[in-house]
Amino acid sequence: MSVVLAVLSSDPNLLRCELTRLKGQVALQGEPRANAVGVGTYADGEVLLRRLASDAGLTLDSLPPPHESAALIFHEGRLPVGMSLEENTQPFRSRNWLFAHQGTLNEFERLRASLLSELPEHLRWQVKGATDSEVAFAHFLKLLRDKGRTEDPRLEAEVAGALLAETARELERAAAREGAARTSTLNFVATNGHILVATRSGEAPLFYTRLEGTDHCEACGVTPSMPETHPMLIAHRRHRGVVVASHVKRTAGWVELPHGTTLAVSEDLQVRHLSAV
Repeated sequence: MSVVLAVLSSDPNLLRCELTRLKGQVALQGEPRANAVGVGTYADGEVLLRRLASDAGLTLDSLPPPHESAALIFHEGRLPVGMSLEENTQPFRSRNWLFAHQGTLNEFERLRASLLSELPEHLRWQVKGATDSEVAFAHFLKLLRDKGRTEDPRLEAEVAGALLAETARELERAAAREGAARTSTLNFVATNGHILVATRSGEAPLFYTRLEGTDHCEACGVTPSMPETHPMLIAHRRHRGVVVASHVKRTAGWVELPHGTTLAVSEDLQVRHLSAV
């Protein structure tokens, strides 16, 4: 099963610190001999993607960009031989949106043509690769477009989360109509750099945790012995973050999302659970 990791931080300058705090808690390797690894971040309002050919030597320290970023999505998985890494490696991006999928949509090959036909032309042309994940992303973008909220920086996390959950339900219904005998695994995470949403649909677990302020940071050399007025100590004590992860090494301090539940994290890092309807 592929690996998904997503972070939303209250301080773009401290994204590296938050990843450092996850050492020993999350795993970045899930698929044997993974050949498709991607990281999406933001810089000055622009989405930046890095594609890696393998997970060799991959560590949490290698994920953050050299620039500040309030959000990050990481995905590691394995693509079949012959499938383009450039076009099919996650996360996928569209304008300010980043999206990653852990799992498989059952009966996708039989569904692909009909799912694409349901998309408006510009989203249909946007699908360059061959994966179910990119088609799922396009359907999420369609629901955002139908609401007129695709590029809205004030988009509420609850609205985006509800649309992400509806995307999973629509795809599962389509698979059922094609006679899928098993429930698909449709664990999605998405961010526009301001909010973070994640939904779990299927048996594969998905977890989240909150990172509260701290007076110790190995990456920045922050310690409790620093003067109370030191800017770095003040910044670290104030900052917060929310992390979503598919592969957790120890569950203490992490909350597992139940099947059919969506996590909606607002720009001020308020966390809400949305249940399936």
